[in-house]
Amino acid sequence: MYDYSRLRRFPDVEVPNLQAWDATDELLVDWARTAGIAGDCIAVLGDEYGAITLALTDAGLHGIRVHQDLVTGRRALANNARALGSDPDAFTSHELDETLLRGAQLVLVQLPKSLAALDEIADAVARWATPEVVLVAGGRVKHMTLTQNDVLARHFTSVHPQRAARKSRLLVASSPSSPPSPPSPPAEKPLPVLETTTHVVSHTAGGFSPVEFTLCAYGGAFAGSKLDIGTRALLDAMPALSAGYRVQGSAVGRSQLRKNGAAEGQSASNGGPGDQISGVTNEGMRVIDLGCGTGALAVAFALQHPTAAIVATDRSAAAVRSARATVSANGLDDRITVTLDDAASDLPDGSADLILLNPPFHLGASVHEGAGRRLIEAAARLVRPGGEVWTVFNSHLDHRRALTRAVGPTEQVSRTPKFTVTRSTRRA
Repeated sequence: MYDYSRLRRFPDVEVPNLQAWDATDELLVDWARTAGIAGDCIAVLGDEYGAITLALTDAGLHGIRVHQDLVTGRRALANNARALGSDPDAFTSHELDETLLRGAQLVLVQLPKSLAALDEIADAVARWATPEVVLVAGGRVKHMTLTQNDVLARHFTSVHPQRAARKSRLLVASSPSSPPSPPSPPAEKPLPVLETTTHVVSHTAGGFSPVEFTLCAYGGAFAGSKLDIGTRALLDAMPALSAGYRVQGSAVGRSQLRKNGAAEGQSASNGGPGDQISGVTNEGMRVIDLGCGTGALAVAFALQHPTAAIVATDRSAAAVRSARATVSANGLDDRITVTLDDAASDLPDGSADLILLNPPFHLGASVHEGAGRRLIEAAARLVRPGGEVWTVFNSHLDHRRALTRAVGPTEQVSRTPKFTVTRSTRRA
């Protein structure tokens, strides 16, 4: 029996009530062990911290192919494999593409939160795995719905729910409804078709023009191609943010003049042009959209500030893929760099003049402030002294106190019944 208790979530948040595996992982491993299928014919998707993969390699299976959406999960798998002495050649990591699924006879899936992500996975398996493939998807019963069966049934002619055990249940799908055929020409996984929506952010505030942009999303991206209400709240606050970053004109927003300690009509405190904020000039302004999702904040800001250089980063491969599509759809490939990273760990300290932050408040299916706090701490590291962090968060969370402690003085910009937007200035 594999000892799952040795697994860790690191570098993801680690607290006593969150563990690195659940009963669903164990049920999926038990199914694979009794299936009699060689490891190089098994693909594992959604293995959050490596529990499925490492239990199977411990059972002697080799050649397992793994896809994890979150880079924190990928690093946790590598860390756990190293710490537990697992064979590093027993598994290989892949994106959600043909290399993951070609020749697969058994696909084990931890059910994703969104139906769109499940649809994308089921389509990929039906398209690229063998005609004899069996897809076994599992989840906690309290998070499962009959609609998940319907999604699988779009791509497989046979879908059978299994009896629940230890508050988890498996769904077994077989007989792909359409035989897989190679795409022509070969292409990045575009199916289901990339979802796009055009959004208009319109304000009458001085110095802020209406912004129209296209938002793109693949299956696993949070909120799809729609604007989640937190992002909308921060977009609605952009006139106040943009007041200090106008490309034309010489006036500094009154709130920023107050922070700079300058009287109205005086230049900024460092003696530079008046169209700057906390000593930031428009030329070469460095902006990070931290936890960028589908890229809405990065694109909206770039369209308003043509000289800003922007890095949009997220730990989700689906989000990054979507953000790159969003950037391209809006003709901003030369202005915005999109990276897959955990809390921008690859970016240097003090490398940003401005950070836009819409932190998550979930860790998997659990409501937890830990993920948001990690990004707040990352923002404090990334923003230069005098730079700013603009954050939107659920109003019931105590993020304002955390921002003040980690970044510096924090003031409320706007508030709705659900969301609060704040501005934090990095202390020296």
